[in-house]
Amino acid sequence: MNTQTATERGNREAGATNPEHDRNPHRRIQAATVRQMCGGISDMSLWRWLDNPELNFPRPIYIGRRRYWKEADIVAWLEAREVAA
Repeated sequence: MNTQTATERGNREAGATNPEHDRNPHRRIQAATVRQMCGGISDMSLWRWLDNPELNFPRPIYIGRRRYWKEADIVAWLEAREVAA
């Protein structure tokens, strides 16, 4: 007998995963994902955050012309901001 709820089955079938189980400390994410994680900010806002040393926003690495961040760094920065607020 299957004990999953309809919501759990729907999430699994839609490809949704639990972010707690999907975290990889070495996972690299692109700027679009970073902007989404930070509340849907614009690319200009992301640039301003990177340009502001007081915010201490994590620095990306560049591969070609693309920017990548460690997902763990972004999550840690967001959590630190929540504690400070």
